[in-house]
Amino acid sequence: MNAAAAAADAADMRALRAGESPALDRLMQRWQQPLQSYLARLVGDPHEARDLAQETFVRVFRHASRFHPGARFSTWMFQIALNLARDHLRRRSRRPTTSVDFLAASPDAAPSPLRATEDAEIAVAVRDAIHALPDSFRDVLLLATYQHLPHAEIACIVGTSVKAVESRLHRARDLLRARLRRWY
Repeated sequence: MNAAAAAADAADMRALRAGESPALDRLMQRWQQPLQSYLARLVGDPHEARDLAQETFVRVFRHASRFHPGARFSTWMFQIALNLARDHLRRRSRRPTTSVDFLAASPDAAPSPLRATEDAEIAVAVRDAIHALPDSFRDVLLLATYQHLPHAEIACIVGTSVKAVESRLHRARDLLRARLRRWY
């Protein structure tokens, strides 16, 4: 993230703290897509990710007074989202459901059956390998790989040191390499 975007986030949070609700709209315009992408990778379902992103922004609005003006908005927002996602995943593990998304798939949309099968198999393997990682490794991997956050910011989000982030990221990548050796 560049300095101008960070300054805009800070200005919008000051405005939100002062009671200007349009500031939340500006924050949502900037952060909705990156946040949803992160959450979709974390929980594995784009519909649940959209709901979690909305809940994240509700909490940003509700708890704007808790935001420290010197802090980065993105760090605070991703902390909220990560906590919501962890709670959601815990609840979901206690009440597993079966997806029926395959019923809505259009057979005309596939390029070739063999290629589609291979792509789907690889995508499932990668998703399963990421979800099989311990939470501490998965959180760090997703923030670094898909959100391109610096290690220092990831450390703030997950509540650990930069060295621990580097170590977890290295271990996560090693585990993924081992699990995905068949494809890569």
